[in-house]
Amino acid sequence: MAASSESEVIAQQVSAISGRVSAVEARLAEIDTVIGRLEGAAIATARAMEEISRHWDAVYEAMRRPEEPDVGQIRGELDSSRPESR
Repeated sequence: MAASSESEVIAQQVSAISGRVSAVEARLAEIDTVIGRLEGAAIATARAMEEISRHWDAVYEAMRRPEEPDVGQIRGELDSSRPESR
């Protein structure tokens, strides 16, 4: 009868442990979901940073270019340099 009692105690302990293992597995599944979302957010962030970087590169490139005179400004200078014929 003692052996039967020992078996019952062991069965109860195994049952309690299996419940804990199930809870841990459920938490791991939640963690996997969160990791997937974080990876997606990291990829989106990296793409956005690349786009921002391209825009800043364009800004710096534009700043390095020599200024081109405004077309309206050129016309005004040409008109003022012509002698008036009245």
